[in-house]
Amino acid sequence: MKHIPRKRFGQHFLADAAVIDAIVDLIDPRPGQALVEIGPGLGAMTDPLVARCERLTVVELDRDLAARLRKRAELQVIESDVLRVDFPALATAAAPAGRLRIVGNLPYNISTPILFHLLPAAAQVEDQHFMLQKEVVERMAAAPCSKDYGRLSVMLQWRYDIESVLDVPPEAFEPPPRVDSAVVRMLPFPAPPAVDAALLGELVATAFSQRRKLLRHTLGKWLEARGFGGSFDTQRRAEEVPVSDYVALALALGGR
Repeated sequence: MKHIPRKRFGQHFLADAAVIDAIVDLIDPRPGQALVEIGPGLGAMTDPLVARCERLTVVELDRDLAARLRKRAELQVIESDVLRVDFPALATAAAPAGRLRIVGNLPYNISTPILFHLLPAAAQVEDQHFMLQKEVVERMAAAPCSKDYGRLSVMLQWRYDIESVLDVPPEAFEPPPRVDSAVVRMLPFPAPPAVDAALLGELVATAFSQRRKLLRHTLGKWLEARGFGGSFDTQRRAEEVPVSDYVALALALGGR
């Protein structure tokens, strides 16, 4: 029976064989690796992935699709909202096979929450390859002093090396989304600064809360309220501050 894409799950199924082959080549899965696919859908990427890696864990929310996937012995199916999946525990269970390799065509309506949900597992992840809205990928990889540079850029770039590796047009999907898409590669840094992620998140959110104003109006007042006596140039706008400066400030605050 034909599966009708469900709007509430943000389902757009990848259907272009050439695009699928290009993505799988970029991922380059190998036997014995601990691969996890988020949102396998109708299995467009699942089939070529499992053909190369032999075993695959898939996370699928749609009950009907999960039931189909369970019929395949080579798949471990986790029927769940991905935001409820304990990825650090999943990585620990998969440890004999090495660190996790996470892939997926992410639902565009919750892609940013998924990226933040995966952050605590970064130390146990080898790499991540995701299909996302192209605009989101541009924000993830943006450099300072650009219109795309913001909270998402900082919060991901302190932990990952991020690269857009493939553009994908709407017609590669069924049904076609109304936006362009791209595949992003995320490589966790092996020894990132030991920063308090919650503190960094609060700091960065404050900085970008009024991005057109100088930081003395936002982050400066936040630092004053915390009794920060160190040096930090608040005569800049949030988008002018490199990731390293935000991380250094969080480290200085965390050590107080």
